[in-house]
Amino acid sequence: MTGKAMAAPLLEVEGLRKYFPVRDVWGRRTGWLKALDDVSLAVREGEILGVVGESGCGKSTLGKVIMGIHAPTAGSIRFEGEDITDRRRAGKSGLRSRLQYSYQDPGASLDPRWKIGASLNEPLAIHTRLDRSERQARIGEIIRAVGLPETHLDLYPHEISGGQQRRVGLARILTLKPKLVILDEPTSGLDVSVQATVLNLFLDLKHQFGLTYVFISHDLAVVRMLCDRVAVMYLGRIVESGPIEQIFSSPRHPYTQSLLAAIPEIGGRKVTDDFWLEGEPPDPTSLPSGCRFRTRCPRAIERCAQEDPGLIDRGGGHADACLRAGES
Repeated sequence: MTGKAMAAPLLEVEGLRKYFPVRDVWGRRTGWLKALDDVSLAVREGEILGVVGESGCGKSTLGKVIMGIHAPTAGSIRFEGEDITDRRRAGKSGLRSRLQYSYQDPGASLDPRWKIGASLNEPLAIHTRLDRSERQARIGEIIRAVGLPETHLDLYPHEISGGQQRRVGLARILTLKPKLVILDEPTSGLDVSVQATVLNLFLDLKHQFGLTYVFISHDLAVVRMLCDRVAVMYLGRIVESGPIEQIFSSPRHPYTQSLLAAIPEIGGRKVTDDFWLEGEPPDPTSLPSGCRFRTRCPRAIERCAQEDPGLIDRGGGHADACLRAGES
């Protein structure tokens, strides 16, 4: 085992929970929506961890809780060995410059009244002690790194394309030279050709700036191309995780198997005998007993309704939360 493999993870999440209150028309709490429920994962420096699942599975909430946009209900978050669960305390350590978040719609995160140059200057003015000339030099370096000409600094967000807005969003993040970037659906809404360009840009920037990514996406084909490991989420929990090739070649959890069977292929969606994922997930405010996937799983048995499975490592870092996955 190499020294890098033995090093502590850059990011560690343990038992993370995020519950949102459900209220009636009078404002009284009637229950909890369990967006995240006992999520644990680790991200090593320099890797790309993919987080996938259907809409509503909790993957974006996971990214926002890690970033501090939402406060966790329970659990712990450690970044570079530092406990950052309580952001009021962790914020004093320069965390905002080391941990960054890329929104699904970067155009919405840019002030339409500000030119791009002003938007890139703002985080440097707030989080660094660089003087004006040093800030301008760094902005020029970053805007070139994301493949845009410096003339774009004098444009407003509405004057550039969606793909260029993604680049500006990345540039705004990179001005602070972060260690880890959470990318939330970074290719959604883009043409296929633009997606390919943006994905290649992610890889180039990763090597150029020594970045680590948490890549949140519903696009499994993109995740397979880009990521080193993947965590599959369902109803607020990770149901399978492991090295990317192991997950795609030998998925163990029925939910993962269904997602992979549904990956589109040239000429139309792949139609296979094992594609049987139907219906919508259960109401997250009223979860079924036992395994949360059992109501949609054709392999479910009585035991699945009685036991709530946790992740079990089957070897090689490949873990699943299925009571029947270990059966011979």
